[in-house]
Amino acid sequence: MTIPELIKRFVDVFAELPGIGPRQAIRLAFYLINRGKGFNEQVSSAVDSLKEITLCKNCFNITRNQSGLCDICENPKRDKAIIAIVEKETDLMSMENTKKWNGVYLILGDLKKTGVLDAGQKNRIEVLKDRIVRDLGGQAKEIIIAFNPTTYGDINSQIVGKELRPLTEKISRLGRGIPTGGEIEFADEETLSAAIERRD
Repeated sequence: MTIPELIKRFVDVFAELPGIGPRQAIRLAFYLINRGKGFNEQVSSAVDSLKEITLCKNCFNITRNQSGLCDICENPKRDKAIIAIVEKETDLMSMENTKKWNGVYLILGDLKKTGVLDAGQKNRIEVLKDRIVRDLGGQAKEIIIAFNPTTYGDINSQIVGKELRPLTEKISRLGRGIPTGGEIEFADEETLSAAIERRD
């Protein structure tokens, strides 16, 4: 069966989203068509509203603040000298839900299994270095590398740690409360809290 051009355009865009390949995108297209115009307008409006959200210029978390900083980076009660480097926004959200972390963050972006940082990730590391020099006099108290405890998480932790070691008194990793091969995003709050407290 030949796919109509309008559906093909939809599939080309949505197949690039995480967890959605071409087959899922086709299913999604037909699902939306069957839901009707009213639902599609709600979806379109919800997607369009994302244009109001930008990335924090310090940590790359989401923000709508005029300052360009997210709520965490703007919060004067946060310890700016203790920085957690996480892979994605959902990892940040999981750490925030524990209420055990009072530092700030850097969202590095999805790690590659090759153990090589891409150009965007290298740029984010440079932004963090500049931030440490500018705001902390060139020395953070602690940088916790909060990557998933997987083989490539460990490899990337070593790469990032080597880059940042001259700019911090201490580099730590999450404690192994999270099982090897597990993901921070899906860890329950108690397990992740223990991993934060037992970092080394």
